[in-house]
Amino acid sequence: MGMDLTVFMVDWGQLGTVPVEHRIGRLEDLAWPGELSDVYDGGAERAHGWLWPPGQAPAWCAVYRFLTTTGAHMPHVRAGAAWADMRPLVGPPVREVMDSFLEGLIWDGDQADAPAPVGVGAFPAAADRWHPNVLLVCLPEAVAGKARAWERMELYLEKLSGPFAVECEGWAGRPDTFEGFVALLREWGAVVTEAARRGWGLVGLP
Repeated sequence: MGMDLTVFMVDWGQLGTVPVEHRIGRLEDLAWPGELSDVYDGGAERAHGWLWPPGQAPAWCAVYRFLTTTGAHMPHVRAGAAWADMRPLVGPPVREVMDSFLEGLIWDGDQADAPAPVGVGAFPAAADRWHPNVLLVCLPEAVAGKARAWERMELYLEKLSGPFAVECEGWAGRPDTFEGFVALLREWGAVVTEAARRGWGLVGLP
């Protein structure tokens, strides 16, 4: 079994009131309340999109359930690898907007063999870099920039079909189809658009 990815949309002001060492646990408690564990842990297989914790108080976080990945982290990794392969084959305008959108979500431009530390300062440092406590952290101001990039990026998606066919189609460790690759990008577009609308940030936990 591989690692999962759970993406949270988070009110950063509310997160800041929780001590750093308790933030991961607090998000997990809000995302998977015991009485609704079946909803968040596979019981509602058709549920996708934003899932909000129960209760009368205004919620300050929500979980996004990806329709295209069934919760697994690997499809995001494969999509990021696909973009890394395609980058040399696209022009500067496409490369710039795609980099702006995907950096820190599913692709890291400076990533070497080992993943870079994530969430420094906002969450406790992981004891093992290969098994991090946090997979992504995107501050509200960065989310706003990604939402602007997504508005431009939608115009370029079809320009990626040729590079995808050349560099990714049929290769292990890459998305199975161009349509699947684009569908995942569109879900990320929905995630950053809604988070930016609220002025919230994003957190990804394994």
